[in-house]
Amino acid sequence: MKQYLVDQFTAYGLPVVLHPFQAFDATYHNVIATLPPSNPSAPAASGPPLIVAAHYDTVQGSPGADDNASAVAVVLESARVLRSKRLAREIRLIGFCLEEEDLLGSLAYARELRDRGERIAGAIVLECVGYTSPIPGSQLAPPRLPIPLPPVGDFLGVVGNALSGSLVAALDGAVRRDVPELKTITLLVPGNGEVLPDTRRSDHAAFWYYGYPALMLTDTANFRNPHYHSPTDTIETLDFTFMQRVAKAVIAAATTLAGVTGEAS
Repeated sequence: MKQYLVDQFTAYGLPVVLHPFQAFDATYHNVIATLPPSNPSAPAASGPPLIVAAHYDTVQGSPGADDNASAVAVVLESARVLRSKRLAREIRLIGFCLEEEDLLGSLAYARELRDRGERIAGAIVLECVGYTSPIPGSQLAPPRLPIPLPPVGDFLGVVGNALSGSLVAALDGAVRRDVPELKTITLLVPGNGEVLPDTRRSDHAAFWYYGYPALMLTDTANFRNPHYHSPTDTIETLDFTFMQRVAKAVIAAATTLAGVTGEAS
């Protein structure tokens, strides 16, 4: 999957770098593609970059169609569409490795940002965005969730913390404006979600840990998808219409947050 990401980003004409980090006595890599601002000398171009990310690893024994190829596909589609836009600020599109091993890839990247004193406009992190079910009772709720969830698993979860309010507002606004057919449920957790551990189970939590704004977009994974982390997490189980709507929402939110000024020439 690492090389596939490199090849796809390169085919879109984007500069790509591998971000190495050490884990388990070996070197692993996050994959980072960059959409530069259209006018680097403009004042807005000096602002911090926006990140759109998903992890590209899966657990042993699972094909990982929903977890997390669905999210990787949305990141790639976002790259494909956004490359034609004139951006006021940089967008970084990142594939994180070893999310399934305690977020090691995103923690290494966020720690490096902190150590360099680098700011970001925020991170939109996608985690399992391809499974829906029309069956009543298909949607379960994590323990201690402070909001009710509908019994049908056909919505996108949007999870942020207090620091990420502007990101959540941008995403919610983008959905209302451009993808009204996409159902969403939004949750802002206190602090870094310590009292709700299930809201911290993806790479957005690495950014929270180092004090950066980030949100997670999710189909709620095992609280909906019976194929989660199993051999049956295959492409046949995915809802591509739902994924297309998620991609449109991410692209719309990114155009707002990155200050798109028109089409690239």
